[in-house]
Amino acid sequence: MKDFPILSGISSPDQLKSLSVKELNTLAEEIRSYIIQTVSRNGGHLASNLGVVELTLAMHYVFMSPRDKFVWDVGHQCYTHKLLTGRFGDFPTIRKKDGISGFPKREESIHDAFNTGHASTSISAGLGILTGSRLQDRSSKVLCVIGDGALTGGQALEALNIAGHVKENLIVILNDNEMSIGRNVGAISSYMSRLALTGGYLRFRRIVDFTISHIPFFGKALLRWVYKLKRGVKGVLYKENLFTDLGFKYVGPVKGHNVEKMIDIFTHVRDTEGPVLLHVLTTKGKGYSPAEGDPSSYHGVGPFDVETGKIDPAMKPSPDIVTTTTAFGRAAVEEASKNSKVVAITAAMSSGTGLNAFRDSYPGRFFDVGITEPHALTFAAGQAASGLKPIVAVYSTFMQRAVDQVIHDIALPNLPVVICMDRAGLVGDDGETHQGIFDISLFRNIPNISFLAPLSEKEIFMALSWACSSDGPVMIRYPKGASYCSGEEQDTPFEEGRGVVVRSREKADVLIVSVGGLLEEAVAASEILEEKDILCDVYHMRFIRPLDKKYLISFLERYEQILVVEEGITAGGMGEEIAALLYERGLQCSFSALGVPSVFLPQASRSELIRECGLDRESIAARVEGIQQEIRFSKVVDMVKNDKWSPHNI
Repeated sequence: MKDFPILSGISSPDQLKSLSVKELNTLAEEIRSYIIQTVSRNGGHLASNLGVVELTLAMHYVFMSPRDKFVWDVGHQCYTHKLLTGRFGDFPTIRKKDGISGFPKREESIHDAFNTGHASTSISAGLGILTGSRLQDRSSKVLCVIGDGALTGGQALEALNIAGHVKENLIVILNDNEMSIGRNVGAISSYMSRLALTGGYLRFRRIVDFTISHIPFFGKALLRWVYKLKRGVKGVLYKENLFTDLGFKYVGPVKGHNVEKMIDIFTHVRDTEGPVLLHVLTTKGKGYSPAEGDPSSYHGVGPFDVETGKIDPAMKPSPDIVTTTTAFGRAAVEEASKNSKVVAITAAMSSGTGLNAFRDSYPGRFFDVGITEPHALTFAAGQAASGLKPIVAVYSTFMQRAVDQVIHDIALPNLPVVICMDRAGLVGDDGETHQGIFDISLFRNIPNISFLAPLSEKEIFMALSWACSSDGPVMIRYPKGASYCSGEEQDTPFEEGRGVVVRSREKADVLIVSVGGLLEEAVAASEILEEKDILCDVYHMRFIRPLDKKYLISFLERYEQILVVEEGITAGGMGEEIAALLYERGLQCSFSALGVPSVFLPQASRSELIRECGLDRESIAARVEGIQQEIRFSKVVDMVKNDKWSPHNI
């Protein structure tokens, strides 16, 4: 392609080694332009990818992928890596159905060493890959690229501790795009770090240490004094020395946007024995002024106009439409206004979970604990034990990281923590790692927990009010996007264990039970069926746990056919719960369930995923109609057997 003369010719990272520094800088400009161009059409992670272009180029220039392994923490900064590893032609399909993923995937390329999508996993995975290679006599370097935000995660710190202890040749690249470590570690620290990497210095240090330790009588004491002196000097020159204390050779901070210098540093790092942490300072959104000026808004962004940076108006919800996220944020503020013990907790997602309004209204009662979901839940449990009413807001997919904390620290002691899960159900775009389809099966059987599934703005307000008045733990799940708007039935106050009928027809033989974000599809399916003279009621389950089983059975026994549709995996879902209840009570009816299959769903839009899973209105209607035909045929067969058949009886 004439707009990308160098980039379009790169099919393997090996080709970088033949380029001059000038050509590498030109390539960096082409990569930025291509990423901006593509993300402006598809949406995606922009600021983080623009910040690591030179860093990625230098990594691939010095190291030999796929022999050497690159592990990208979270993975949302891997676009340059993808472009340099043979995916230039496929890049326009990124994050689209049947296209390439926005995250590393081993199934996609031999250059993707490890699948990622959640934070703080890279160092653990990289250390595992490195030890696995060594035990199989394979020689390779492993580089883990982790951001300063992901480094706050407990798993990352656990892995650093072990990596420093076992002394493997692991290279951890701390991509610091917030300058969280002070400026007094600048030029002097950078110079000393580079000096410490030279082979001559390391040999000199080993000789000096050996010589001092073998001085008769007081050599070992003198060596200990030298070590203390070194630590003292480090204490003056370094504001942070956690990494060296953990056993790493610390290099940096170094500026990460100079390809030539980064190549030089990586060359020294490559030849260093033992674990190394390279601290690189980068700028999120580098090279695109709107993203540099507002990296948060351009972290994960929808389609936008490249010239102005303005988000495509078609991608913005109408001001008249209230999203579930916004509704939750408003409801949380309202609960806080009524009760001074209400506090809010988020794991680095205040904007994404709708808690910015709470933060602004009650800053002293708002806690952003960083990317630490397990800590967030146990922290909330501690607050609840002290008498507060904590509300924890987190995405459904990230709640997978804190299952033990929910069971051990919240449910077991029956502490009144309210856990609100945004993005529950099919999410799309970001693919397998971000689907919120496992929360029902993971949490619905945990004792002491109440589990609610509101949809409309009014329901979210009522659900949170109900939860904040509860004496025990409560989970609330809701999908991303516009809150469902229906009739007056959704104004019905919450009754524990009961849902609400949102569409009722006299003498209906069919009931669709909706669980999660599929209520609109269920209601539309009932309207399609009515045009075919199949009368169908729709029941919206507000409660996943507990269930008022006596009430539910008395309601279900009215129908000859029941279909459950749920936006979660069918295995362990509410379809199985209701089927077991019907069997236990001996209720005779035609029962079936539709849900998400137990597979990992790749990226696509939410509507495409709903159709693919057979949960759209047409598929629901077709399933009901097919079973109705089977029921009618069965009735005819029974009539024939009993000599009661007549065309008038059908």
